[in-house]
Amino acid sequence: MTSSPLSRRGFGRLAALGLAAGAAGTLPLGSPAAATAADAQDYYDRARRLAGTDPVSLALVRALTPGSSVPRPPAPEPLWLFDNLAMLSVGWVSAMAVRTDDGIVLIDALTSAEEAETVLVPGLSALGADPETIRYVVVTHGHDDHYGGARYLAERYGARVLMTPADWDLVASTGTAEAPDRDLDIHDGQRLTLGDTTIRLHHTPGHTPGTVSPIIPVRTGHERHTAMLWGGMNPPATPAELRTYLASIRTFRARARKANVDVELSNHPNDHGLERAEQLRNDPTGPNPFVLGRPRTERFLRVMDLMLRGRLADAEAATPAAAPDQTCC
Repeated sequence: MTSSPLSRRGFGRLAALGLAAGAAGTLPLGSPAAATAADAQDYYDRARRLAGTDPVSLALVRALTPGSSVPRPPAPEPLWLFDNLAMLSVGWVSAMAVRTDDGIVLIDALTSAEEAETVLVPGLSALGADPETIRYVVVTHGHDDHYGGARYLAERYGARVLMTPADWDLVASTGTAEAPDRDLDIHDGQRLTLGDTTIRLHHTPGHTPGTVSPIIPVRTGHERHTAMLWGGMNPPATPAELRTYLASIRTFRARARKANVDVELSNHPNDHGLERAEQLRNDPTGPNPFVLGRPRTERFLRVMDLMLRGRLADAEAATPAAAPDQTCC
């Protein structure tokens, strides 16, 4: 099979429709009563109880607890997590490579041209995947630790770079020299097909205005699974942005259920992912630790929802109430 034809005009036309539909689906969240620190703590406590002893959900609780920071572990060696999906990482941030029968789709591109050249390219080669066959780079959001290597890959291999219009605008506003030239737009629910593989790209704003969370078919031998990758974990600060983030979680949870998602991935070490990768490396014939099953994957998203409700309650409690209007008669 060959890849689906993609054009900037076609993506842009669909983006306008898809993003408008996504905006229309954003629902107000939170209680009309004034939020308090006790309200926030209640959400955090509920999230911890729901996580139980699950190391994946517990890692998420830690990552979303106020004051937490992104860990900076050593860079692991590249690894096939599934027969058609590899992780290429510098430790604190990772890219995923989806191998199809017509080339490679990269999900994110690390932080710089240097890392693209010294981590992504040799990492793919070490795994037996030809970097010359990189066809697309899907940038989950417009921060340089995710798009940094995209310009290099576009210029060296002719890879097409995809981002939502909102995050293309975000990248353009930074004026970063390594930012890729504006290329293909992503719209909400876009299907990106290359060869035998179709990836669904869902708009999940909150971390940035145009964050995208992919749903990816993966396989090991005859086993077939469906993976999700939440595109941007670190929550925003303001109540309005947090409500947008929560609406994205709600919409994505429904889409993940419909797609029968049973695998969870992340582009940062906030989900016990590097530990699971080492478990898989050390026991490649054992159960794949990235296959959580549908109930655990749903629990992961429910824990995220509760933690974000806590963050929203904290933000609302810290926001002074508006003064009453004294101009009326």
